[in-house]
Amino acid sequence: MPMKADDIVALIEEALPGAVVEMRDLAGDNDHWAAKVTAPQFAGKTRVAQHKLVYDALGGRMGGELHALQLTTQAPT
Repeated sequence: MPMKADDIVALIEEALPGAVVEMRDLAGDNDHWAAKVTAPQFAGKTRVAQHKLVYDALGGRMGGELHALQLTTQAPT
């Protein structure tokens, strides 16, 4: 069963307090998502390190319950 956007947002916000998460359904099937995550924890980190923080927040759900996630990350300006 696909993950709902609200569930994805909740996991990210719980792991990264202060994060702002914007979700978009890429295919209209609730299974292919794009997320833009802005979080203070990303400051000074490489893009790879930022993405790792998000994937860690998802707790191994990528490739299973969460089929596809196009990820954009940034620190607040």
